[in-house]
Amino acid sequence: MKLLSFKEEQPRVGALVGGMVLDLNSARDFIPTTLSEILARGLLATVQNIVDNASDLGREHLRDIKSLSIYPPVLKPGKIICVGLNYKSHAEEQDRQAPERPIIFAKAPSALAGPFDDVVVPAGVTHIDAEAELAVVIGRECKAVEEEDAMDYVAGFMALNDVTARKFQKDDGQWFRSKSFDTFAPCGPWLVTKDEIGDWQNLNVQQRLNGKTMQDGNTSEMIFPVAKLVSYISKGITLLPGDIISTGTPAGVGVFRNPRVFLEDGDVVEVEIARIGKIRNRVRIMQAEQK
Repeated sequence: MKLLSFKEEQPRVGALVGGMVLDLNSARDFIPTTLSEILARGLLATVQNIVDNASDLGREHLRDIKSLSIYPPVLKPGKIICVGLNYKSHAEEQDRQAPERPIIFAKAPSALAGPFDDVVVPAGVTHIDAEAELAVVIGRECKAVEEEDAMDYVAGFMALNDVTARKFQKDDGQWFRSKSFDTFAPCGPWLVTKDEIGDWQNLNVQQRLNGKTMQDGNTSEMIFPVAKLVSYISKGITLLPGDIISTGTPAGVGVFRNPRVFLEDGDVVEVEIARIGKIRNRVRIMQAEQK
C-alpha cells in the first residue's frame, strides 16, 4: 500500500489505486486527515481494507495525481532522527573506519518538504550537498524493543534527501543547523508499507543531479540494518507514530568528490529508491536583498 498526503482545501490522506489517488477521507469520513493520526489510532489495517475494496467505491472518491499538490507523507513528525556513516562505501570515501555503534543526529521537523517542492537555500548559505536516503516511518509507540521485534513497530518506508549546508556543518562543529534549514528534508513521494517493500535490506538507492548519477548504492551495504537502528534508538529515545528515521547514505555525495560538487541555483536533484519511487526537487538559492 502506498499512502500520501495532499492538499484539497485542507490536508488529506490518499492511497494509490490503479494509477489514481483514492481520497480516503472522502471515501470514509471517520479516517483522520493526517497519516500520523492514522498511525497513532492504529487504523493502518482499516485503511488497507478500504484500499483492498476500492472497486466498491464510486469514482467520485478518485483523484488524478497530476492535479494534486503533494505534501510530505508525514506532515508533522515529532522527530527526524538521522544516521551518519551507515554505509561502508560512504565511510570508505572519507577514509574513515566503520563506526562501532550508530552515529545519531537530528534534523528539525520543520525541514520537511514535499517530494516535488523546491529546496530553498537562504542567502549566504553555501556549499549545499544532497544525500539519498531510505527513511523509516514508525507505526506505533516503540520503547526499548529488541532487534528481532523492531520491525513490528515500523509502518513503512519512503525516500528522503538529507540536504546539508557543508560549510556550516564544518564551522559549527555539529550537524543540526546545517541539516535543518527549511526545505532541507524533501521526502516521499509516499509511504510504502512493509508488505509491499519485501526485503528492505536489498533496495537500490540512487541520487541524480541534473540527470547525472551521483550515488548508486544498495541498502544491503548498511553497517547497521533498519531493525538494529530502530532497536538501538528506542533504547534511549521513545519513538512515536509518525517519527522518521533516515538511515544514512551511500558513497558519491558532492563534498567527497574530486573536484567537489555542490548544488547550484536551478539544479534538479532526484532521489530514487527501488520499490518506493522518486522525489524530484529543484534548487533555488536566494539572493541577498539590495539595500
